[in-house]
This record gives sequence, structure tokens and C-alpha cells, in this order.
Amino acid sequence: MKGLISIKSAFKIAALFYAIAFIHTNVNAQQDSLYQLFDYSERKKFNISEIKIEGAVNRDRNAIKSIAGLREGEQVLVPGDAIPNAVKALLRLRLFEDVQIYAEKVEGDLIFLKIILLERPTLSRYSIEGEKKGKHTSLTDIIDETLNKGSIVTQDLKDLCITKLKNYYIEKGFLDASITIEEYDDDIKPNAVRLVFHVDKGERVKIANITILGNVKFADAKLKKKLKGTKEIGTFLKKSKLVKAEYEEDKKALVQFYNKNGYRDAAVISDTIWRSFGGDLFLEMKIYEGKQYYFRNISWKGNSKYTDEYLSAILGIEKGSVYDPELLDKRLSFSIDGRDVSSLYLDDGYLFFSVDPVEIAIVNDSIDMQMQIFEGAQATISSVGISGNDRTHEHVIRRELRTRPGYKFSRSDIIRSQRAIMNLGYFNPENLDIQTPVNQQNGTVEVNYAVEERPSDQLELSAGYGGSQGGLIGTLGVTFNNFSLRNIKDKSTWSPLPQGDGQKLSIRAQSNSRFFRSYNMSFTEPWLGGKRPTSFTLGAVSSAFDQKDFGLGSLNITRIFTGLGTQLKWPDDFFSIGGTLTMETIKLNQYSNGGFFVDGVSVTDGNFKNFSFTATLSRSSVSEPIFPRSGSRITLSVQFTPPYSIFRSDNFWKLNQMEIDDLEDRLIDKLGPGAIINLATEIARVEISRRFEFLEYHKWQLKGEWYYNIVDKLVLAANIKFGFLGNYSNSIGISPFERFELGGDGLSNQNVGIVGRDIISMRGYETSDFGVNTQGGGAVYNKLTMELRYPLSLNPNSSIYVHGFVQGGNAWSSFKEFNPYDMKRSAGFGLRVFLPMFGLLGFDYGLGFDKDPNATGFQGYGQFNIVLGFEPE
Repeated sequence: MKGLISIKSAFKIAALFYAIAFIHTNVNAQQDSLYQLFDYSERKKFNISEIKIEGAVNRDRNAIKSIAGLREGEQVLVPGDAIPNAVKALLRLRLFEDVQIYAEKVEGDLIFLKIILLERPTLSRYSIEGEKKGKHTSLTDIIDETLNKGSIVTQDLKDLCITKLKNYYIEKGFLDASITIEEYDDDIKPNAVRLVFHVDKGERVKIANITILGNVKFADAKLKKKLKGTKEIGTFLKKSKLVKAEYEEDKKALVQFYNKNGYRDAAVISDTIWRSFGGDLFLEMKIYEGKQYYFRNISWKGNSKYTDEYLSAILGIEKGSVYDPELLDKRLSFSIDGRDVSSLYLDDGYLFFSVDPVEIAIVNDSIDMQMQIFEGAQATISSVGISGNDRTHEHVIRRELRTRPGYKFSRSDIIRSQRAIMNLGYFNPENLDIQTPVNQQNGTVEVNYAVEERPSDQLELSAGYGGSQGGLIGTLGVTFNNFSLRNIKDKSTWSPLPQGDGQKLSIRAQSNSRFFRSYNMSFTEPWLGGKRPTSFTLGAVSSAFDQKDFGLGSLNITRIFTGLGTQLKWPDDFFSIGGTLTMETIKLNQYSNGGFFVDGVSVTDGNFKNFSFTATLSRSSVSEPIFPRSGSRITLSVQFTPPYSIFRSDNFWKLNQMEIDDLEDRLIDKLGPGAIINLATEIARVEISRRFEFLEYHKWQLKGEWYYNIVDKLVLAANIKFGFLGNYSNSIGISPFERFELGGDGLSNQNVGIVGRDIISMRGYETSDFGVNTQGGGAVYNKLTMELRYPLSLNPNSSIYVHGFVQGGNAWSSFKEFNPYDMKRSAGFGLRVFLPMFGLLGFDYGLGFDKDPNATGFQGYGQFNIVLGFEPE
């Protein structure tokens, strides 16, 4: 310090002269330059009169002064720490390449400061060269994580971009990828640069050979299959590459495979990787297998709630079983089906329960285990919170929950509550979050459900061409799945109709101004009375066809229906039961386009009444409605009418001779003398209309669906369907209505579906491929389907999945002809897109293997089907 003062004294006159002129600081020697201008022995306080800022024209001036810690009117000591600290503070922003502070002038105790800033350049734009445009999106995502338009460009950030891009290519197997960046001044924007990323990814470096040493118990091929991310050249449908992170995971997976088979001491003791002169990789691993171990004695410690015998039965591991730590963990804590010891305790409120398996003895190849249990106290639910429901009223969610304040904590109740919320269809299942903060001192737990609303209403707007006779048929339909009847007077709840109470309102209209119109409406209240999940449904359908101009007559259908359903508690609460009462009238007036037959005679005239009751028993444990990954749904239903024939005489429909004569006279008057009249056919038609004036039948249907998550998001879906239409009286026979029609896409049209005929899709086949359809449909059918499904997107705004399927099915005119092994087979693929506003959309392409042999070529065997609004039966 003394040395510095003596130097300053030697230049005292010069220092005093220049001190009034300026103070200079810079990045490299800010303190030295300041002390060269002011004598240490003459440190003085100045009042800052003015601060000017030069450069950084787009930066906030007041913010710069604030960050520098310099303000007009405040005192500053020169020389002192204030000026150097101001420079350091501004440099720490990493916005400036150089910071200089001058004293423009000094007047008495007033000092006038000037801050000169040299900004770092900002990024105006960048481009990528050397890579296909199709790959640019992935690269720009990586670059944008580090450098955005308008951000400061530094060498560190450029180096970071290069590192990230190289890592991206290394993960793809391009180990020799080279990335360089060129920087150019922008011609348009001042103090800005544009960057050019030059990519040379080179050739993918492949693994020429994987050598495994030391393995005796398992063959090389079996062990190599466990290396999921590390494959050698020639592996079927797998790219050969080396990614270090995946390789490390594969080594762990290899050891876990050995552990699962009882080799608890197995390890990868060494591995070597090298490259040949040609650039290919060679990999060698040496394995120590050790000996195979078995479970011997399993004991329990710390359990008071359940006996050792009961816990051992739940564990399900017998003495002498192969030592498998993965199986042990599942049976203790992580079994998907809930068959584990932890579930036993957690479902009974023991939230603080824990179990620690300890090896207490190893004798030769046998291991004794002790399960050390801490049961803890039972936890009680203190509160249940719901958040995120912007449209759905809270009571709609709360009534679905099985977790209530004051109840004992139960993990299965939380899982069931989660499933119930997802099955409402109002919320995004991917973002459903359940938090359970615990208060150990009080022995209580809070349960908080965080939901995210998604659109649930659906709009159907379509038009189709029905041929020269049908013309253009328009369809307009809306379904409000979260309707609120009680808020219909509250305009604030309308969007576009009142919503939030979980009711369902559906309105649909189809029309062709020339000949066809159909209207239907239904309303469902899922919690009638609000105390139990008892559903109430009321609906009506009115349809009319007037094809007299084409000589095809007319058809009118009117139907009203009402139903009740409720959840059962026995055998378990996955069961539900329901009943629906339907009253329908069907009027045919010389309608020859309906395809209704009895004993080979076309039914064209009559006034038919269909009064029926449908009872349904179902069990559903499906995890979520749109893309189920687990669970099942089984439904058994029976629809029946009163047995009118019991109260009528035999052959009541037969015409007597007087009625036959009268019919013949009317036909002559209508057709004219000399006209050819098939009197027998006309008699049969009249008798059919009398015979089935009051329809009588019993109709049974069994439907089953099963879903299994194979791996990741790949789901196996299995489906069976069976239907049977019976009669009370053999003399009356099978009803011409309520039959089953197989084939096509299963979508209802103007001729079928509205009269109660069940339309069963059969991918790969037209309805004409089933001979029974030409006689009015089948009385018996069965259908089996297997699908592999994989989701492309589970976004609530557009859920998309693809699937491949195999299918078989057939229909018969009577139960005597029924042969479950005589099925028409098909296979194919398809796509499903669920849009909340429009419902389900998609297509299927199926190949029918048992079509008419006269069909020629690939096109003759293939069938393309469209899916609109709902999944076909």
C-alpha cells in the first residue's frame, strides 16, 4: 500500500489535473485505473449530481442505475468501493461485454458520472445446414432450450448448444457427429447476430458383436434379449447402437434377470468396449453367475393385527421356491392386483405401515427370511378436498368418492375413487392428481383430489347420400354430458346450456325433405334423489319414411322409454342393475323396403305394438372410459314382452272363409278385373299383421370386455358378444322385428336400427355376405374379437390410438342351427380419434377370410369401414 502512495505522489500534479476530467473503470483493471486518478491520501465524498448512460439503448435506464447502486442525490466516496461494485454488478448481468464509468466533470462536491455500456449481441435468427428438414423440428427444440430469438449470444451458450446437439446424435447412435457454429452480424437488426449450425452426423456406429463370457445357466441369445437398448447388428426390428445410459440400464436388467431366477450373487464383473478400424463397435461383458438360491423359512416379526399363518398365505411364497426378490417385493408392497401384504394393512387404515424383509440366515443354497413389520396406528381421514373443477359442481365429484372425513384411510378406496372420477368423462385422466399429506402426531391424513376439466359435450353434424331415392340426408345432434336441469334459470351457468350437475341431455335430428325424418331426445339423471347412484332415464323417438313416390310405401315409428338403474353392494359394488320400459308402435303401409320377413313372406303392412321391459345386470371395473388399460365389463340383459299368446286361442290370426272372400273382393276392386292376384301371399301378409299385432318375444344378450396392459401403453382388448331371440309360442314363431343383422360398419341408417333390429358390425364383411340377413336377420349370433391397441396421444383434446384386430362371428335363423365354431373370420387394422366436441371418429380396414369365393382379388376380400360418434357393436 505504501508503494502505491509513493507512486501516486510522484504523479500528484498529473493526477489532480485528470481527476476532474474522468474516472475510468473497465472489466480487466477497474480498481487500478480508479486509484491512478485519485490520491489515496485525498479520498473525498461527492454528491452525485447526474448519471448519464451511453449504449444499451433498449435497456431501462432506471433499472441500470438501480442495479449499479448509483443514484442522483446520493453520496459516493472516490476512490472507494461504490464505483468498482457498480461495474461488477452490471457485468454479472452477462448482458454487456464492457462496462466503463467516467467522471465527466467535478464541481466542488458535485460529481457528474457517465456509464458507457457495450452490449453483447442478441440472436436474431438461426439456420441449420447438413441435416434433412424433417429432422429440424427435433434440433430446433434442443437449440431453443438454450438460445431463443432475442437472447444474448455468448461462447458458453454456443458451446452448450453444441454439447446438447452432440448428445442428441450420440443417443441415436451417431457417435462421430460433428457440430460447428458460424456467427454473422445481422444486416437488418443492429447489435444482433445470426447463427448457422453446421451438422455432420456421419454414419451410425453399430455394434458388430456382443460377447458374453462366464454364463453357463443361460444361453447367449436369452441374455442378449434382456439388453433392451443395446442390440448388435442383425437384431430383428431393432436398431443397433450404443447409448451409454441405456447400456448401463441394460447391465442392471441383466443382473435383475439373474436375481429373479435365484442367482442373488450374480454380477457383471467387467465389460470392455472398443472400435475396429472400420468404425464398428465391439462389446464384451463378463458375468459371474454364482449359485442358485431358494427360500427356506419365512418368519414374521412385529405383527399383531394378523397372524403369521394369514400373512404367509397372503404372501404366497412356499418353502423351496426359487429365491426371487422381485416377486417378494410385489407380494409385500407392489402387486397390481392388490394381493400383497401392504394392501392388507393400508386398506384397513394402517397408513404408517412398513415391512422390511431381512435375510437372517444363509445355509448352503437356502435363505431364511424375516419380515420385520411396523404396523403403527390406524389413520383417519381428516378432510377431503377437491380442486380444479371449474365447470363441474363439487357435489357431482364428491358423491363418487369413497373417501369421507372420519373414515379410516384405505388405499383401495382411493383407487376406486380415482376410477370413478375418470369414468365421469369430465376430467383429464392423465392429469388427475391425488395428494395425501399426513399428520403423524394426530394420526390423520388429508385426501386432496386435483382435477383438470376437459370438454365433454359432443356435436354431431354430418350429411350422407342415400342414393337416387334417398338423396342428401342431414344429421344434427348435440349431447350435453354434464347438463344441469336445476340451473336452467341461472344464465351464468349456460355454456351453451346450464352445466355442472352431471346430467345427460341428448337431442338428435335427421331429415331429408323428400321422404325421411327422425327425431330423438333423451335425458338421464345419474343420481336420482342425490343420495344413491340411482339413474333415471327418459326418452322418445319419432321416425317416418314416406317413399310412396317411389312405389315403396311408408313406415312410421314412435317410441318412448324410461329406465331406472342402481349400483349393488353384493356380490361387490362393481355390480349394477337396471330396468327399462319401452312402448313402441310400428306402422307399415305397403312398405317394401324394410327387409322384414316371416317364413319367407315380406312384411309390408300392419300396425305393430311393441311393449317390452329390459332387465340388465352388469359388472364393470374398467379403468377409464376412452382408452381402458385394465379391468373388465360384463353385461347380461333380457328384453321381454308379455306372453300374449297364453291368453289367446290357437291360430287366432287365421282368416276364415268369409274374411278371405272379402280380402279377394277388395283386391279385385283395387287392381281391377282380370288382374293376376297371388291370393295365398296376400292372405299370408294379412295373417302376419294380425299374428304380430302385439309383438311377443324374449331377447337375451351377453357381452364381455377385458383389458390387459401388456407392456408400456400396449393394451390387449378381448371382446365377446352373444345374442338370442326367442318366442313363447312355436305356432307364432320368431318376431320379424328385434332380430340381429351382422356385417358392415354397424352404423344405423334409415332402414335399420330405428325399429329395434340390432346392428352388429363385422369388419371385413358386408351385410350381404351373411345369407340370414336376406330373410330379415338372425335369431342367434355370436362374435369374438381380439385387439392390440397402442395410443399415439392421450391428450384430452384429442385422444388417438391405433389397433390391429382379429375377429370372428356369424348369425343363424334359429337356435337349432347355431354352431359357435362356424364363424366368418377377419383381420385388419384401424385408427380411433376421440375429440371431446365430436365424440369418436375413426376407420377400420378388414380382410374377410371366409367371403364368397367368387370375390376376386385383394379388393374383393377387403372392407373399409368408417366409425362416427360411437364404437359399433
